Amino acid sequence: MLRMIVRRLLVSLLILLAVSLLVFVAVLLLPGDPAQAVLGQQATPERLAALREQMHLDEPVWQRYLSWLGGLLVGDLGVSAATGGPVSELVGERAGASLLLMLLASVVSVPVGILVGTWSALRRGRAGDHVVTGVSLVLAALPEFVVGIGLIALFSTTVLTVLPSVTMAPPGEPVWFYPAQLVLPVLTLVLVVTPYIVRMMRATMSEVLDSGHVEMARLKGVPERQVVRRHAVPQALAPVAQVVAIQLAWLAGGIVVVEFLFRYPGVGQALVDAVANRDVQVVQALTMLVAVVYVLVNLLADVVGIVTNPKLRTEGSR
Repeated sequence: MLRMIVRRLLVSLLILLAVSLLVFVAVLLLPGDPAQAVLGQQATPERLAALREQMHLDEPVWQRYLSWLGGLLVGDLGVSAATGGPVSELVGERAGASLLLMLLASVVSVPVGILVGTWSALRRGRAGDHVVTGVSLVLAALPEFVVGIGLIALFSTTVLTVLPSVTMAPPGEPVWFYPAQLVLPVLTLVLVVTPYIVRMMRATMSEVLDSGHVEMARLKGVPERQVVRRHAVPQALAPVAQVVAIQLAWLAGGIVVVEFLFRYPGVGQALVDAVANRDVQVVQALTMLVAVVYVLVNLLADVVGIVTNPKLRTEGSR
């Protein structure tokens, strides 16, 4: 098992190296001159030349890539051309806010999805199962911005006015000082992520409940609650872990839309602003941060799948 985990870790590192190259090339392909975008059309040639030198735009492409990659490895993310401050400070502040949003959404969506999916599988063919299946299908078909706009209309504007529609925390104060502003962004993410977990848990749980070892446990007189808790649920969690990982990894990228919709001061909002301002160092740093989170979550899902699947543990020990 340890060998399998190390192998997946090495593959993850290679993926991140490839992503870093793609991110660097993608930023190079952005239209326009980054220095001109930062300083505006009225900038003098001298100021443009000084900023290009500061941004290392006068160096060869391969040298710029190696310098940027070396900075990533030691934690030096460069200087923001828009603010003049270290990129690491900006990333640190925004990453903490986004991590809070992702953590709250994960804490709610994962257990709710597993419990609702298990409940639906135990009541296959009944009215409750049909309701869960229908609602989860509708929510899974809706884009996150549609869900967010619907929640704003329901709780902030048209029907009820009990929650703020945008995040308006004073500058310099953490967003968690105003918990009411977190409700709608978190609820949007929960409603987008949970249906996939529910549907996958229901499908795998239904398959496990019909398997031979579960039937054998029932024939031995094991109580149904114990059969579900000790035999069915552990077997169903292994494939569900992959779906959970995909959804949590989606949070790292899909959170951009939600943060922009609610004006939430996180990584997504910072990435949109950085692209608009052609702040190259910030775009590269934030994109790599999203990629690292995506890869780490998938690696964690692989480990969970190995731990919860006896077959994989057996193969890994051979």
